[in-house]
Amino acid sequence: MGLLTPLNIIIFLIGFAALLFWLYCYMTGRKHAHLFEALTEKEYPFKELYFVGYGLLEKIGYSYKGKGNRKLRKEVSVLFGEKYADYYIRVSHAQRLTLAMTIVVLAFILYGVGNDLMLLFVGLGFAGFAYYYFGTTASQKIAKRSAELMTDFSEVVSKLALMTSAGMILREAWEDIATSGDSMFYKEMQLAVENMKNGTAEVDALHQFGARSMVPEIKKFISTLIQGLVKGNAELAFMLQDQSKEVWSLKKQHVRRQGEKAASKLLIPMMIMFVGILIMLVVPIFANLGSM
Repeated sequence: MGLLTPLNIIIFLIGFAALLFWLYCYMTGRKHAHLFEALTEKEYPFKELYFVGYGLLEKIGYSYKGKGNRKLRKEVSVLFGEKYADYYIRVSHAQRLTLAMTIVVLAFILYGVGNDLMLLFVGLGFAGFAYYYFGTTASQKIAKRSAELMTDFSEVVSKLALMTSAGMILREAWEDIATSGDSMFYKEMQLAVENMKNGTAEVDALHQFGARSMVPEIKKFISTLIQGLVKGNAELAFMLQDQSKEVWSLKKQHVRRQGEKAASKLLIPMMIMFVGILIMLVVPIFANLGSM
C-alpha cells in the first residue's frame, strides 16, 4: 500500500466526520424510531433507520409547511387522507434524508476500501439520486392512481348519462354504479356513497371525490354533476350526454398517446442492440489495423 497523499488524508477526514455525524444523528434520533414502525417495508425500504434523518430535521427545526411542501401535502392528502398528511410529509422527508446520508457514508467507506475516487463519485451520485427519487415517490403514486382512474372514467360517465336519461336521480344512479365494480374509480365512488350516508351533503361528497382524483378531466366532470344538481335532473341528463361524448373522445386520444409511448420505448432496446452490433463490427477492424 502506498503512502497517503494529501488528497487521501482530506477525503478520509471528511469521511470520518460524515460517519461521526451519522452516528450522532443515529444516537439522538433513536427516540423517534417508534414513529415509523407501522410503515410497510415494501413501500418504505430501510424504515428502521428513518429516525436518523427525522432526528436531524427535528434538531434544526425544519418547517414542514413551507412553499416547497404545498404540492407534497396535496399529494399525501389524496393518497392517505388529510388526517394523516402531516405524518406522511414527515415520513417523506425523513426517508429521503436518511437514505442520502447513509449512502454518503457508504461512499466514503468504499473509497477507503478501494482507494478509488471513481467509487466515491459514484456513491455520492447515488446519494443525490436517492434524495431526488424518494422525493418524487408521492408524485409517481399519484400519476399511477390517475391512470387507473382514467381507465374506467368513460364507462362510468356513459352509465350515469344512460341512467339519468332514463329518469333515475343522480344519487341512486351513483350508488348503483359504485357497487358494479371494484377498481380504483369504483372504490372512490363507494367512498363518496359512504360519506353521503354518514351525513355529508351530496354536493360536498362529490366535491371531495373530485379533489381526491387530482385529474382535470374528472374535476370537470364533477363540476358538471354539481351544476346539474342545482339545475335539476332533466338538465343534468343532457349535460351528461354531452360529457359522455367528450370523454370518449378523450379516451381515444389517451389510447393513441399510450400507443405512441409504447412505440418510443421500443426504440431504446433497438438502439442498444444497434450499438452492440456496431461495436462487434468496429472493434475487430481496429484490432486488425493495429496489428498491421
